Amino acid sequence: MLDKFDILETLNMIREECLDVRTITLGISLYDCQSDDPRRLADNIYDKVMSRAHNLVKVGCDIEKMYGIPIINKRVSVTPAALLCGRLDRDGAVGIAKALDRAAHELGINFIGGYSALVQKGASDGSRVLIESIPEALASTELVCSSVNVASTKAGINMDAVAEMGRVVRRTAELTADRGSIGCAKLVVFANAPEDNPFMAGAFHGLGEPETVINVGVSGPGVVASAIRRAGDCSLAEIAEIIKKTAFKITRVGQLVAREASNRLGVPFGIVDLSLAPTPAIGDSVAYILESMGLEQCGACGTTAALALLNDAVKKGGVMASSQVGGLSGAFIPVSEDAGMIAAARSGALRLEKLEAMTAVCSVGLDMIAIPGDTSAEVISGIIADEIAIGVVNTKTTAVRVIPAIGCKVGDTVNFGGLLGEAPVMPVNTLSPAKFIARGGRIPAPIHSLKN
Repeated sequence: MLDKFDILETLNMIREECLDVRTITLGISLYDCQSDDPRRLADNIYDKVMSRAHNLVKVGCDIEKMYGIPIINKRVSVTPAALLCGRLDRDGAVGIAKALDRAAHELGINFIGGYSALVQKGASDGSRVLIESIPEALASTELVCSSVNVASTKAGINMDAVAEMGRVVRRTAELTADRGSIGCAKLVVFANAPEDNPFMAGAFHGLGEPETVINVGVSGPGVVASAIRRAGDCSLAEIAEIIKKTAFKITRVGQLVAREASNRLGVPFGIVDLSLAPTPAIGDSVAYILESMGLEQCGACGTTAALALLNDAVKKGGVMASSQVGGLSGAFIPVSEDAGMIAAARSGALRLEKLEAMTAVCSVGLDMIAIPGDTSAEVISGIIADEIAIGVVNTKTTAVRVIPAIGCKVGDTVNFGGLLGEAPVMPVNTLSPAKFIARGGRIPAPIHSLKN
């Protein structure tokens, strides 16, 4: 039986503390779309996405009305497009991106992910074509998101791919310079990319997934921060318990929406992603959670420890609320999408090096960080390599989504709008890693990857 107090508490979370379901993401397999004719291939992809996702936005809106729970984004992810690019040239690959973008606009969804390649051990012909096409694809579309997995704990780090992605990020920034280099906000470089992630820009429909599947991402940083503030002076162990109980309640909301969406769409329910995904809205901030624990500002000494506590407690509470947990599941620290992170970066309390340290204990990595527009491709590759190494050695997902804001310098602000927010341009160590990056090859997998 539903408890009246629990119902009222959930309503208050929605009205006062920014609780929402951040996304329902429909994964769609494109395996049966293959064709030797590039135009026919693009048409097949468009038709498949339209046929499978035609009801997604309506179902999301109906669930919102039924339960009074905001569902901020309705999204689609598809099979990594590189698997379909083996016989295409760059123009053919861009044609796939344009077909995905056209479908996304007609469906009324927020983003479509899966313009992706998996090259942790090496690049196939299709992967090379797709990676080469990414800058043009993101510059000529609005809703397409791209990701490239360049490393895994099992395979090590593909440094040739890391070097290439530095150039791709740089070129993407240049081609979208008239829009604040926003193309880079839709491009993420991964280690250990999960196949069931509902969050953009890294969502793709994994190789082991069913024909279609619904994955849900929840959000509730404001709820967690409010719960800690209400607790007043208490020990860190008590704070961990408070976060666990709050994460349980947040995840139950996500589980409810996921089950309902699965039933209405007639597709399997995949996972609930437990990640606390912040927004630029005041109060809906992971940084504010850390500050509510007692830090003067996010970035102070102790920030990494506080984030570790938060991430662990969120997972412990969430797994009790859903039998099917996956994706990234933890706490996001995207600078441009978190009001507290923005403030800390502006004040100088939070720097790139501290963010890198924090990624060792949080969900993802260096996310939505604006850097000076004159940052070289080699330095970008060095940033990627450092972050990816953290993921490989620690057997966790890490990622890099940096925006070299062309024409901007340290202290400037780049505004992306909506959930992407705004980012203060942060300083970067400009000492060159060019010779190291140019060596290429693979950094071998760590010894603890040999578990068989």
